[in-house]
Amino acid sequence: MIEATSAGAILFRDTRGKREYLLLKSRPGDWEFPKGGVEGDEELQQTAIREVEEEAGIEDFRLLDGFREDYDYVFEASGNTIHKTVHLFIAQSFETSAELSNEHRDHQWRDYEQAINTITQDGPREILEDADDFLDEKGY
Repeated sequence: MIEATSAGAILFRDTRGKREYLLLKSRPGDWEFPKGGVEGDEELQQTAIREVEEEAGIEDFRLLDGFREDYDYVFEASGNTIHKTVHLFIAQSFETSAELSNEHRDHQWRDYEQAINTITQDGPREILEDADDFLDEKGY
């Protein structure tokens, strides 16, 4: 089994006092957060920052301290079994519009209830629940 590590961010913005999360629609049709594979000797945070910039086209944002959770899954690719672990941070976006890379088909800013109902995988959905609680506690 091949071990793979990805990192990304749950990106949120404040729209007229309402918190919204950015979801990207992958080519296979899953709704997910910006994330991607660690390159070289990148730290996980560096990967998350790069992936937000590359996949969402957003540059004016910051990762929040004190939150990092992960989920994992197994899949087949090119005859190999891959065990992937994805680390998610929380990032606050100061830009309102996102520009998609060619890795995704669509993007939407969704409020918490919409986002929970849109995310396809259990792992990211559970982490979003924790992230939303974390943001409430920190007063965002």
